[in-house]
Amino acid sequence: MKGKKSMNFYMRIVHRYLGFFLAGIMAVYAFSGIILIFRETDFLKSEQTIEKKVAVGLSSQALGKALHLKNLKVSNVEDNTQYFDNGTYNSLTGDVKYTSNELPAVLRKLNQLHKASTNQPLFWLNIFFGVSLFFFVVSSFFMFKPKTKTLKEGVYVSIVGVALTVLLVFLS
Repeated sequence: MKGKKSMNFYMRIVHRYLGFFLAGIMAVYAFSGIILIFRETDFLKSEQTIEKKVAVGLSSQALGKALHLKNLKVSNVEDNTQYFDNGTYNSLTGDVKYTSNELPAVLRKLNQLHKASTNQPLFWLNIFFGVSLFFFVVSSFFMFKPKTKTLKEGVYVSIVGVALTVLLVFLS
């Protein structure tokens, strides 16, 4: 008759199957995270013409907020038309027309994984993913028997990983 199973035994099983489950999620996060790194460039973006109606009589700052355009600056005003980079705004009618470089719809949706807030259903996936990754951190130390050379070296390498990450965060 076998004795009681150890904590290591159960951690290994949960770690294994949770790892298989999260492999797909991690692949999507990794791909979209790499794409998100290039958000300030035109990589994979195409030019799109956008026509909207916003409130009338907006200042350039209010117009930028309404259009979700950072640092919008009006370069010229003629009659009731304000001209800004790549677009125009009619302050009497509220009509706006401008061009913008946008990611394809699929990639825009994938990037929402990284930007989800508590008022979006995706935030539950983010919480689950974060908690699962933290479980991976903890459970990985249960993969090896205590007081072994491999576990001790693994702890040292983990400490170096934490230190390097903290250093890079504060240097950037």
